[in-house]
Amino acid sequence: MFTLPKLNFEYSDLEPTIDAQTMEIHHSKHHQGYINKLNAALEEHPELLKKEINEILLNFKNLPDDIKKAVRNNGGGHSNHTLFWSILSPEKSEPSGALLQAINDTFGSFVNFKKQFEEATAAQFGSGWGWLVKTENNDLKIVTTPNQDSPLMDKQTPIFGVDVWEHAYYLHYQNRRPDYLTSIWDVISWDKVAEYYGE
Repeated sequence: MFTLPKLNFEYSDLEPTIDAQTMEIHHSKHHQGYINKLNAALEEHPELLKKEINEILLNFKNLPDDIKKAVRNNGGGHSNHTLFWSILSPEKSEPSGALLQAINDTFGSFVNFKKQFEEATAAQFGSGWGWLVKTENNDLKIVTTPNQDSPLMDKQTPIFGVDVWEHAYYLHYQNRRPDYLTSIWDVISWDKVAEYYGE
C-alpha cells in the first residue's frame, strides 16, 4: 500500500511563499486523496502495490487498461507531489557544481533558466506542472504536463517540478500564478535537485 510521505518541514515553515493553510490542505487532503484512490484502484493488482510508484509510471504503457486512468491521475499525483515536497525547504539555496554547469550550458545562465521556466509554466493551460527533466540522452529540458501526468510516462526523469494546480497557490496568490512562480525560488533546496540530477 502507498502511504503519505512525511515532510521535512512544518506546514508554516515555507511562509510567506507558501502559507501554512495551503500546505496543510495540499499535503494532508489533496495528496492523501491521490494515495487513497491509487490504493483502491490497485486492489485487484496486488503485485503492483509492491512496486515503487515511479517504476509503475515508467512502465505505464504496459499497465492493464482497467487501471490506466487511475494510475495516470492518482499515481501521477502521488509521484509528482512526493518529488515536490522533497525539494521544498525553508532554507533558500542556488544550484552549484555539475547541475549549475548543465543549467548554464543548456539555458545560458541560471537567470535565463528561471525566466524560461516561469514563462513556460505560467502558460500551462488549466491544471498541471512545470518541470526540469533529464531526457534519455541526459540533456536538460523544460517541459509542462497537464493534470497529474508525470514526465516518467515519456521516459523523462523529473529533477525539479512545480505544481500549478490552483490548490497549490490560490489561497495566497488568487489568480496570480506568475507571482507564485516568481516566489517559489525562495523555498527550493537545490542540493536535493542535484541529487535527482545525479550528482
